[in-house]
Amino acid sequence: MAQTLPLALLQQAQTRGSAIALRYKRLGIWHACSWSELAQDVSRLAAALHQRGFGRHDDLLIISQARSEALLLALAAQWLGGSVTLLDPERDNRALLARLRPSFVLAEALDAVQQVRHADLPPRVLLFLDGRGLNAGEGKGLSAYADLFSGVAAEPPVCATEPAAIAFVFHADTHGPSLRLSHAQLLGGARKLVAREHLSGAEEALAARVFAASGQARYLLAPWLCAGFCLNFPEALATRDTDRRELGPTLVLGTRESYARLEQWARERLPLPGTLGHRLYRWAMVPDAQAFRRWLGYWLIRRPLLDVLGMSRLRVPLLVGPALSQESAAFFGALGIHPGNWQEPSARQEPADTRLPLISQSV
Repeated sequence: MAQTLPLALLQQAQTRGSAIALRYKRLGIWHACSWSELAQDVSRLAAALHQRGFGRHDDLLIISQARSEALLLALAAQWLGGSVTLLDPERDNRALLARLRPSFVLAEALDAVQQVRHADLPPRVLLFLDGRGLNAGEGKGLSAYADLFSGVAAEPPVCATEPAAIAFVFHADTHGPSLRLSHAQLLGGARKLVAREHLSGAEEALAARVFAASGQARYLLAPWLCAGFCLNFPEALATRDTDRRELGPTLVLGTRESYARLEQWARERLPLPGTLGHRLYRWAMVPDAQAFRRWLGYWLIRRPLLDVLGMSRLRVPLLVGPALSQESAAFFGALGIHPGNWQEPSARQEPADTRLPLISQSV
Protein backbone atom coordinates (compact mmCIF):
# COMPACT_ATOMS: atom_id res chain seq x y z
CA MET A 1 0.00 0.00 0.00
CA ALA A 2 1.43 3.38 -1.03
CA GLN A 3 2.71 5.51 1.87
CA THR A 4 2.97 8.88 0.11
CA LEU A 5 1.11 10.69 -2.67
CA PRO A 6 3.92 10.24 -5.25
CA LEU A 7 4.16 6.55 -4.37
CA ALA A 8 0.40 6.27 -4.98
CA LEU A 9 1.02 7.86 -8.38
CA LEU A 10 3.73 5.30 -9.18
CA GLN A 11 1.40 2.50 -8.07
CA GLN A 12 -1.28 3.69 -10.48
CA ALA A 13 1.32 3.92 -13.26
CA GLN A 14 2.37 0.33 -12.61
CA THR A 15 -1.12 -1.17 -12.40
CA ARG A 16 -3.00 0.86 -15.02
CA GLY A 17 -0.38 2.86 -16.85
CA SER A 18 -2.28 3.30 -20.13
CA ALA A 19 -5.50 4.56 -18.49
CA ILE A 20 -6.22 8.29 -18.64
CA ALA A 21 -5.09 10.04 -15.45
CA LEU A 22 -5.97 13.63 -16.27
CA ARG A 23 -7.25 15.89 -19.01
CA TYR A 24 -6.67 19.59 -19.42
CA LYS A 25 -8.07 22.06 -21.91
CA ARG A 26 -5.94 24.50 -23.91
CA LEU A 27 -7.33 26.82 -26.61
CA GLY A 28 -10.58 24.88 -26.66
CA ILE A 29 -8.95 21.47 -27.16
CA TRP A 30 -8.84 18.70 -24.56
CA HIS A 31 -5.49 16.98 -24.02
CA ALA A 32 -5.15 13.67 -22.18
CA CYS A 33 -2.30 12.22 -20.13
CA SER A 34 -2.03 8.58 -19.04
CA TRP A 35 -0.84 7.44 -15.63
CA SER A 36 2.50 6.26 -17.03
CA GLU A 37 3.03 9.57 -18.84
CA LEU A 38 2.07 11.48 -15.72
CA ALA A 39 4.53 9.53 -13.58
CA GLN A 40 7.27 10.16 -16.14
CA ASP A 41 6.57 13.91 -16.19
CA VAL A 42 6.54 14.12 -12.39
CA SER A 43 9.86 12.25 -12.18
CA ARG A 44 11.44 14.66 -14.69
CA LEU A 45 10.12 17.63 -12.73
CA ALA A 46 11.51 16.11 -9.53
CA ALA A 47 14.92 15.80 -11.19
CA ALA A 48 14.72 19.42 -12.39
CA LEU A 49 13.76 20.69 -8.93
CA HIS A 50 16.56 18.64 -7.39
CA GLN A 51 19.07 20.24 -9.77
CA ARG A 52 17.87 23.66 -8.61
CA GLY A 53 18.58 22.77 -4.99
CA PHE A 54 15.15 21.61 -3.78
CA GLY A 55 15.38 18.77 -1.28
CA ARG A 56 13.90 17.05 1.72
CA HIS A 57 12.19 19.44 4.15
CA ASP A 58 12.10 22.29 1.60
CA ASP A 59 8.76 23.89 0.78
CA LEU A 60 7.35 24.77 -2.64
CA LEU A 61 4.89 27.65 -2.56
CA ILE A 62 2.26 27.66 -5.33
CA ILE A 63 0.00 30.59 -6.22
CA SER A 64 -2.32 29.27 -8.91
CA GLN A 65 -5.83 28.39 -9.94
CA ALA A 66 -6.57 24.69 -10.52
CA ARG A 67 -3.97 23.90 -13.19
CA SER A 68 -2.50 20.53 -14.14
CA GLU A 69 1.02 22.03 -14.11
CA ALA A 70 0.62 23.09 -10.49
CA LEU A 71 -0.48 19.59 -9.53
CA LEU A 72 2.45 17.93 -11.28
CA LEU A 73 4.99 20.26 -9.70
CA ALA A 74 3.43 19.70 -6.26
CA LEU A 75 3.84 15.93 -6.68
CA ALA A 76 7.44 16.47 -7.83
CA ALA A 77 8.23 18.48 -4.69
CA GLN A 78 6.65 15.77 -2.53
CA TRP A 79 8.63 13.13 -4.48
CA LEU A 80 11.77 14.81 -3.10
CA GLY A 81 10.41 14.77 0.46
CA GLY A 82 9.36 18.42 0.49
CA SER A 83 6.05 20.05 1.32
CA VAL A 84 3.77 22.27 -0.75
CA THR A 85 2.13 25.49 0.42
CA LEU A 86 -0.92 26.52 -1.61
CA LEU A 87 -2.13 30.14 -1.79
CA ASP A 88 -5.19 31.59 -3.52
CA PRO A 89 -4.16 33.83 -6.46
CA GLU A 90 -7.32 35.92 -5.99
CA ARG A 91 -6.14 37.09 -2.56
CA ASP A 92 -3.54 39.71 -1.72
CA ASN A 93 -0.78 37.45 -0.41
CA ARG A 94 1.98 40.03 -0.06
CA ALA A 95 1.95 40.22 3.75
CA LEU A 96 1.91 36.43 4.03
CA LEU A 97 4.71 36.09 1.50
CA ALA A 98 6.79 38.59 3.45
CA ARG A 99 6.32 36.42 6.55
CA LEU A 100 6.94 33.07 4.85
CA ARG A 101 9.89 34.25 2.72
CA PRO A 102 9.69 31.24 0.36
CA SER A 103 12.72 29.97 -1.53
CA PHE A 104 10.86 28.06 -4.25
CA VAL A 105 7.71 29.52 -5.83
CA LEU A 106 5.40 28.67 -8.72
CA ALA A 107 3.30 31.71 -9.69
CA GLU A 108 0.57 31.32 -12.28
CA ALA A 109 0.72 34.72 -13.98
CA LEU A 110 1.95 38.32 -13.79
CA ASP A 111 -0.14 39.33 -10.77
CA ALA A 112 1.16 36.46 -8.67
CA VAL A 113 4.75 37.09 -9.78
CA GLN A 114 4.43 40.74 -8.72
CA GLN A 115 3.12 39.68 -5.32
CA VAL A 116 6.17 37.47 -4.84
CA ARG A 117 8.54 40.21 -5.95
CA HIS A 118 7.00 42.57 -3.42
CA ALA A 119 8.59 40.49 -0.65
CA ASP A 120 11.85 41.81 0.79
CA LEU A 121 13.77 38.60 0.11
CA PRO A 122 13.24 37.24 -3.43
CA PRO A 123 12.95 33.46 -3.79
CA ARG A 124 15.83 31.41 -5.05
CA VAL A 125 13.64 29.94 -7.80
CA LEU A 126 10.55 31.69 -9.19
CA LEU A 127 8.63 29.82 -11.89
CA PHE A 128 5.66 31.10 -13.88
CA LEU A 129 2.99 29.41 -15.99
CA ASP A 130 1.58 32.31 -17.99
CA GLY A 131 4.35 34.51 -19.35
CA ARG A 132 2.21 37.34 -20.69
CA GLY A 133 3.72 40.62 -19.49
CA LEU A 134 6.80 38.87 -18.11
CA ASN A 135 10.39 38.69 -19.25
CA ALA A 136 12.22 35.67 -17.91
CA GLY A 137 15.50 37.56 -18.11
CA GLU A 138 14.42 40.54 -16.05
CA GLY A 139 14.82 38.95 -12.64
CA LYS A 140 17.25 36.58 -10.97
CA GLY A 141 15.78 33.10 -10.57
CA LEU A 142 12.75 33.83 -12.77
CA SER A 143 12.03 31.20 -15.41
CA ALA A 144 9.16 29.49 -17.19
CA TYR A 145 7.67 26.25 -15.89
CA ALA A 146 8.18 24.72 -19.34
CA ASP A 147 11.95 25.25 -18.99
CA LEU A 148 12.03 22.59 -16.26
CA PHE A 149 11.58 19.90 -18.91
CA SER A 150 14.71 20.94 -20.81
CA GLY A 151 18.24 20.24 -19.72
CA VAL A 152 17.48 17.61 -17.08
CA ALA A 153 20.83 15.90 -16.78
CA ALA A 154 20.17 13.19 -14.21
CA GLU A 155 17.56 10.84 -12.85
CA PRO A 156 15.60 12.05 -9.81
CA PRO A 157 16.46 10.75 -6.35
CA VAL A 158 14.53 7.76 -5.05
CA CYS A 159 10.95 8.75 -4.24
CA ALA A 160 10.51 9.74 -0.59
CA THR A 161 8.67 7.17 1.52
CA GLU A 162 8.01 8.95 4.84
CA PRO A 163 4.22 8.83 5.48
CA ALA A 164 4.42 11.26 8.40
CA ALA A 165 6.04 13.96 6.25
CA ILE A 166 3.96 17.06 5.59
CA ALA A 167 2.42 17.02 2.12
CA PHE A 168 0.41 20.27 2.04
CA VAL A 169 0.32 23.47 4.09
CA PHE A 170 -2.69 25.82 4.07
CA HIS A 171 -3.05 29.35 5.43
CA ALA A 172 -6.54 30.64 6.21
CA ASP A 173 -5.30 34.20 6.79
CA THR A 174 -2.14 36.25 6.91
CA HIS A 175 -1.32 36.07 10.61
CA GLY A 176 -3.18 32.94 11.73
CA PRO A 177 -1.76 29.45 12.21
CA SER A 178 -1.33 27.07 9.33
CA LEU A 179 -2.98 23.71 8.71
CA ARG A 180 -0.48 20.97 7.86
CA LEU A 181 -1.61 17.68 6.35
CA SER A 182 0.69 14.67 6.14
CA HIS A 183 0.72 12.02 3.44
CA ALA A 184 -0.66 9.49 5.94
CA GLN A 185 -3.60 11.72 6.84
CA LEU A 186 -4.49 12.43 3.22
CA LEU A 187 -4.19 8.83 2.04
CA GLY A 188 -5.97 7.41 5.07
CA GLY A 189 -8.96 9.70 4.64
CA ALA A 190 -8.98 9.16 0.88
CA ARG A 191 -9.11 5.39 1.19
CA LYS A 192 -12.11 5.64 3.51
CA LEU A 193 -13.86 7.93 1.04
CA VAL A 194 -13.06 5.64 -1.89
CA ALA A 195 -14.45 2.64 -0.02
CA ARG A 196 -17.53 4.46 1.23
CA GLU A 197 -18.52 5.87 -2.16
CA HIS A 198 -17.30 2.88 -4.18
CA LEU A 199 -15.06 5.12 -6.28
CA SER A 200 -13.23 3.45 -9.14
CA GLY A 201 -11.07 4.29 -12.09
CA ALA A 202 -14.22 4.88 -14.14
CA GLU A 203 -15.04 8.16 -12.37
CA GLU A 204 -14.68 11.52 -14.12
CA ALA A 205 -13.92 14.38 -11.71
CA LEU A 206 -13.75 18.11 -12.39
CA ALA A 207 -11.03 20.18 -10.71
CA ALA A 208 -12.55 23.65 -11.03
CA ARG A 209 -11.77 25.07 -7.58
CA VAL A 210 -8.56 26.78 -6.60
CA PHE A 211 -6.21 24.35 -4.85
CA ALA A 212 -5.69 26.61 -1.82
CA ALA A 213 -8.19 24.73 0.37
CA SER A 214 -7.59 21.59 2.36
CA GLY A 215 -10.89 20.07 1.16
CA GLN A 216 -9.50 19.99 -2.36
CA ALA A 217 -6.48 17.97 -1.22
CA ARG A 218 -8.50 15.69 1.07
CA TYR A 219 -11.51 14.96 -1.09
CA LEU A 220 -10.28 15.29 -4.66
CA LEU A 221 -6.51 15.02 -5.12
CA ALA A 222 -5.84 12.21 -2.63
CA PRO A 223 -8.88 10.11 -3.71
CA TRP A 224 -7.81 10.60 -7.34
CA LEU A 225 -4.44 8.99 -6.57
CA CYS A 226 -6.03 6.19 -4.54
CA ALA A 227 -8.88 5.26 -6.91
CA GLY A 228 -7.14 6.06 -10.19
CA PHE A 229 -9.99 7.97 -11.82
CA CYS A 230 -9.61 10.78 -14.34
CA LEU A 231 -9.14 14.36 -13.12
CA ASN A 232 -10.26 17.07 -15.55
CA PHE A 233 -9.04 20.68 -15.57
CA PRO A 234 -11.14 23.36 -17.27
CA GLU A 235 -9.35 25.87 -19.44
CA ALA A 236 -10.23 28.78 -17.13
CA LEU A 237 -12.73 29.78 -14.48
CA ALA A 238 -14.75 31.52 -17.18
CA THR A 239 -15.13 28.26 -19.15
CA ARG A 240 -15.79 25.85 -16.28
CA ASP A 241 -19.56 25.66 -16.89
CA THR A 242 -19.10 24.92 -20.60
CA ASP A 243 -16.34 22.43 -19.82
CA ARG A 244 -18.52 20.69 -17.23
CA ARG A 245 -21.29 20.25 -19.80
CA GLU A 246 -18.80 18.74 -22.25
CA LEU A 247 -17.42 16.29 -19.71
CA GLY A 248 -20.47 15.27 -17.70
CA PRO A 249 -18.44 14.46 -14.55
CA THR A 250 -19.53 11.74 -12.15
CA LEU A 251 -17.79 13.37 -9.16
CA VAL A 252 -17.93 17.07 -8.27
CA LEU A 253 -16.47 18.88 -5.27
CA GLY A 254 -18.02 22.24 -4.48
CA THR A 255 -18.70 24.82 -1.79
CA ARG A 256 -21.95 26.45 -0.69
CA GLU A 257 -21.01 29.41 -2.89
CA SER A 258 -20.24 27.34 -5.98
CA TYR A 259 -23.51 25.38 -5.71
CA ALA A 260 -25.40 28.67 -5.21
CA ARG A 261 -23.69 30.13 -8.28
CA LEU A 262 -24.84 27.19 -10.38
CA GLU A 263 -28.36 27.50 -9.01
CA GLN A 264 -28.48 31.21 -9.83
CA TRP A 265 -27.05 30.55 -13.29
CA ALA A 266 -29.81 28.02 -13.97
CA ARG A 267 -32.61 30.19 -12.55
CA GLU A 268 -31.61 33.10 -14.76
CA ARG A 269 -32.32 30.92 -17.79
CA LEU A 270 -35.73 29.67 -16.70
CA PRO A 271 -38.94 30.85 -18.43
CA LEU A 272 -40.38 34.07 -17.01
CA PRO A 273 -42.85 33.73 -14.11
CA GLY A 274 -46.44 33.61 -15.27
CA THR A 275 -45.62 31.84 -18.52
CA LEU A 276 -46.69 28.31 -19.40
CA GLY A 277 -43.06 27.20 -19.40
CA HIS A 278 -42.51 28.45 -15.85
CA ARG A 279 -45.66 26.74 -14.61
CA LEU A 280 -44.45 23.50 -16.19
CA TYR A 281 -41.07 23.96 -14.46
CA ARG A 282 -42.73 24.38 -11.05
CA TRP A 283 -44.97 21.38 -11.71
CA ALA A 284 -41.96 19.19 -12.55
CA MET A 285 -39.86 20.29 -9.54
CA VAL A 286 -42.30 19.12 -6.86
CA PRO A 287 -40.20 16.63 -4.83
CA ASP A 288 -42.97 14.35 -3.53
CA ALA A 289 -44.98 13.95 -6.71
CA GLN A 290 -46.61 10.69 -7.75
CA ALA A 291 -44.67 8.23 -9.90
CA PHE A 292 -46.08 9.30 -13.27
CA ARG A 293 -45.56 12.97 -12.49
CA ARG A 294 -41.98 12.31 -11.37
CA TRP A 295 -41.29 10.33 -14.54
CA LEU A 296 -42.79 12.90 -16.90
CA GLY A 297 -41.25 15.83 -15.02
CA TYR A 298 -37.85 14.19 -15.22
CA TRP A 299 -37.86 13.84 -19.00
CA LEU A 300 -39.54 17.18 -19.69
CA ILE A 301 -37.70 19.43 -17.21
CA ARG A 302 -35.28 17.88 -14.77
CA ARG A 303 -33.16 15.84 -17.18
CA PRO A 304 -32.72 18.78 -19.64
CA LEU A 305 -31.84 21.01 -16.67
CA LEU A 306 -29.25 18.47 -15.46
CA ASP A 307 -27.78 18.42 -18.98
CA VAL A 308 -27.52 22.22 -18.99
CA LEU A 309 -25.76 22.13 -15.61
CA GLY A 310 -23.43 19.33 -16.75
CA MET A 311 -24.70 17.08 -13.96
CA SER A 312 -26.69 14.42 -15.77
CA ARG A 313 -24.02 11.80 -14.97
CA LEU A 314 -23.22 13.08 -11.48
CA ARG A 315 -23.03 10.23 -8.98
CA VAL A 316 -21.02 11.64 -6.06
CA PRO A 317 -21.62 15.32 -5.20
CA LEU A 318 -19.21 16.50 -2.50
CA LEU A 319 -19.70 19.64 -0.41
CA VAL A 320 -16.94 21.21 1.65
CA GLY A 321 -17.62 23.94 4.21
CA PRO A 322 -21.02 25.30 5.29
CA ALA A 323 -24.19 23.46 4.31
CA LEU A 324 -26.31 24.60 1.38
CA SER A 325 -28.97 27.21 2.00
CA GLN A 326 -32.51 25.85 2.27
CA GLU A 327 -33.33 27.26 -1.15
CA SER A 328 -30.28 25.68 -2.80
CA ALA A 329 -30.84 22.37 -1.01
CA ALA A 330 -34.44 22.30 -2.25
CA PHE A 331 -33.41 23.18 -5.83
CA PHE A 332 -30.72 20.52 -6.09
CA GLY A 333 -32.77 18.01 -4.10
CA ALA A 334 -35.54 18.27 -6.68
CA LEU A 335 -32.92 17.36 -9.28
CA GLY A 336 -31.84 14.33 -7.23
CA ILE A 337 -28.58 15.91 -6.04
CA HIS A 338 -28.03 15.74 -2.28
CA PRO A 339 -24.48 16.83 -1.40
CA GLY A 340 -23.40 16.08 2.15
CA ASN A 341 -21.81 18.61 4.46
CA TRP A 342 -18.26 18.58 5.82
CA GLN A 343 -16.80 21.44 7.82
CA GLU A 344 -13.29 22.14 6.64
CA PRO A 345 -10.99 22.05 9.70
CA SER A 346 -9.38 25.23 10.95
CA ALA A 347 -5.67 25.49 11.46
CA ARG A 348 -6.21 25.20 15.22
CA GLN A 349 -7.89 21.79 14.96
CA GLU A 350 -6.00 18.62 15.66
CA PRO A 351 -4.13 17.80 12.40
CA ALA A 352 -4.96 14.12 12.72
CA ASP A 353 -8.67 14.86 12.20
CA THR A 354 -9.68 12.79 9.18
CA ARG A 355 -13.45 12.95 9.42
CA LEU A 356 -15.37 12.18 6.27
CA PRO A 357 -18.28 14.27 5.04
CA LEU A 358 -21.80 12.90 5.09
CA ILE A 359 -22.12 12.33 1.37
CA SER A 360 -25.37 11.46 -0.36
CA GLN A 361 -25.39 10.11 -3.87
CA SER A 362 -27.56 11.64 -6.55
CA VAL A 363 -30.37 9.74 -8.27
